[in-house]
Amino acid sequence: MPSVGAPQRSRAERLLAPAAQRRLRHAARLSALAAALWLPQAAALAWGIAGWAEAAPLARTLWMALIFALLGMLRGWGERHAARLAYRAADETLHVRRQALLDHGALRFGGTSSAALAALLTEKLATLGPWITRYRPAMARARLLPLLYMLAILPISWAAALVLLVAGPLIPVFMALVGMAAQEASRKQMVEVGAMNTLLIDRIAALPDLLLLNAAEASRAEFATRAEALRERTMAVLRVAFLSSTVLELFSALGVAMVAVYVGFSLLGEITLGTWGLFGPGLTLFQGLFLLLLAPDFFQPLRDLAAAWHDKAAAEAVAEEVAAAEVSLGAPVLGQGRRVPPLMGPASILLQGVALERGGRRLVLPDVAVAPGGSLALRGPSGSGKSTLLEVIAGLLAPETGEVLVAGQRLESDTADAWRARIAYVPQQVHVPEVTLREFLSGEPEGAVPREALRRARAERIVAALPEGLETVLGESGAGVSGGEARRLLLVRALIRGADVILADEPTADLDAATGAALVEVLAALASEGRTVVVASHDPALCAAMGRVIDLQADSC
Repeated sequence: MPSVGAPQRSRAERLLAPAAQRRLRHAARLSALAAALWLPQAAALAWGIAGWAEAAPLARTLWMALIFALLGMLRGWGERHAARLAYRAADETLHVRRQALLDHGALRFGGTSSAALAALLTEKLATLGPWITRYRPAMARARLLPLLYMLAILPISWAAALVLLVAGPLIPVFMALVGMAAQEASRKQMVEVGAMNTLLIDRIAALPDLLLLNAAEASRAEFATRAEALRERTMAVLRVAFLSSTVLELFSALGVAMVAVYVGFSLLGEITLGTWGLFGPGLTLFQGLFLLLLAPDFFQPLRDLAAAWHDKAAAEAVAEEVAAAEVSLGAPVLGQGRRVPPLMGPASILLQGVALERGGRRLVLPDVAVAPGGSLALRGPSGSGKSTLLEVIAGLLAPETGEVLVAGQRLESDTADAWRARIAYVPQQVHVPEVTLREFLSGEPEGAVPREALRRARAERIVAALPEGLETVLGESGAGVSGGEARRLLLVRALIRGADVILADEPTADLDAATGAALVEVLAALASEGRTVVVASHDPALCAAMGRVIDLQADSC
């Protein structure tokens, strides 16, 4: 744990956007300077009160009151402006980090689960806010104010300065010791938050199966266990926070109490030691009041820093998860996902020397060349790289080495969106958005869906079985369709939109023999019409219907 005065660029600070860094620096300086105005305020207040006891002219008290009020207004403006800068820095940083994670994960395949990513984007990233708005300003005040107060107190009383000098450093020492435990407790709490969210999303997705298998009670027990673990982690964080607060309040209270006792007995004439003797033995009323007003504020910056230290511990735990998520999500897919005109050129595909990391291992993909209107089947056991090769062709994965040429041009961020405008991609797991079937197929709420396209993809029965036909809302909260039905609907969409490149990943999986054979006929017909078709499949009939087959492993089907 770093010391109070040692600036160190931590993992959490590396999450800050450059503009947020500048705003935080300004906020920290302004907050420290505004807080330092208490020094002349305290002097004005003590001088004004001392004038009452000394029967000084009323004008002295009025002038001191005016100075105190003006300095208070200036201090309030500075603190308000500093807080505004800090909150703007927090908002900007949270927006930038959320957008970066969304850009990385928008079209990812595998990696961090959606539930864990959602927990990171909402609950966990939000914990950066208190750290950004409180820690840096608190650190600036802790560096400046105790030293400034010590320079003001020491010429008046070396005894009061000695008390504060002994009690003050104990706060950062215990803050560092407790801070190590706080960071570990916060890290464990964040892990439990993510696990709870993942469990919730998984169980919601599997709810029909849980009811069919009569496993609701077992799922409820698992929820109870996970909730209890989260409660224990949260209580551990709170215990550390309460322990830290107790220790810090103890030392600050003792320090203020000892200064108050010394000032009291000195004003009563019982103690004549502890001063330099420049103004006579003991303290004057002004000096005593000035010391009493400064002593609590000597500890306040350290107490603020201690409170913000817990925010820093939570932020460091979140920063570790952000770094891990960015590594897991990897680089974002090529392109921006925008609607652009289709890429010009023949519908050709060429892969040469392509290799990339996938699932913790390095995959070296075979060289592939598909002429316009050609058809190709990728054959091999699970894990051999069939799906990965399709994703590379679609620009959903960027190779580390080698090159991918599509329509005679290099596939990169500038061309990926235009290339995908020509593609109909049929993955194994289809995400059906929460829109009507008509809009899903045609791309428009009132778009036409030719019956011929439904017939060719053997999807007429799917539409007939839906409660409102083409106007049925699909998706998570809609009527829904099975995986095999969704893949056939994607082929309908390809026929309607005129896609001239078809990429299909196990399109006949989960289908009965008759429907699978019909779908093979559809894909073969698309290839015969001059469309470029690439499929990944274990299905011998589908492989045989393609013009060429590439075996990714010699012992594949």
